[in-house]
Amino acid sequence: MSNLQLRVISAVVLAVVTLGLTWLGGLPFRLLCAAMTILIFYEWTRMCRPVAATGLGLLPEALLLVFVGALVAGLPASWLLLLVAVMVVVTVLVASMHQTSMHQTGQWDASGLAYAAISGLSLALLRDGDHSGLVAILFLFAVVWATDIAAYFVGRAVGGPKLAPSISPGKTQSGALGGAVGGVVAGLLLAAAAGAGNLAVLGVVALVLSLVSQAGDLFESWVKRRHNRKDSGRLIPGHGGVMDRVDGLVAAAFALYVIGWISATVDHPAQGLFPA
Repeated sequence: MSNLQLRVISAVVLAVVTLGLTWLGGLPFRLLCAAMTILIFYEWTRMCRPVAATGLGLLPEALLLVFVGALVAGLPASWLLLLVAVMVVVTVLVASMHQTSMHQTGQWDASGLAYAAISGLSLALLRDGDHSGLVAILFLFAVVWATDIAAYFVGRAVGGPKLAPSISPGKTQSGALGGAVGGVVAGLLLAAAAGAGNLAVLGVVALVLSLVSQAGDLFESWVKRRHNRKDSGRLIPGHGGVMDRVDGLVAAAFALYVIGWISATVDHPAQGLFPA
């Protein structure tokens, strides 16, 4: 089986599973977010920890499991956000008590905890359990997936100057622009199909999400280059690791969560953008 066939099959399976659990919402979707959180942190630490380093023992993993339990249990957003802050602070403080090399490893562990936990938290709280949450997640998927597809095809067709050659040599400015246009169009189509009335506002939100998703992709590429890795992992056939597939999505999810938080509440962010 060719690499292209593996990529297509993996993409279809992932899309079906993700959309199915998104439709169900509630506990099934929180379990998906919890699994994603664990896998992101696992791949982050495999990339960022020196081979010979013992790190901080199992402290970061233990802290993450506490967070995952709280996420699955459906604790309020304020408690989850406080828990993320505590995890990061504890990891940084414990790492600061060790020698320089261990201190640097601890800083990467703390960053990984924040990255993984905020990723899972943003998606879980955006979905919530109501219709507004479902539309919000589908809007997010539409923007991010369309951005990726449009950026790829426009970049290949048009070419031109590179977007960030020192970080991701394959990405072009034309692809970034095409991705932004594709993301806005897809987001507006989804919003219109869902009966949303504030299309002008949602068009601006879609543009922000598209740009943030591309920035999230570049950020993960920078982390991989910083640690001399080509892929974050090998879990997904033909695609690499989980982080390779969700880097743009989780960045955009956090952006949409913050926008919804400002518009509504910290526990029900989707209702500010997609009122029932």
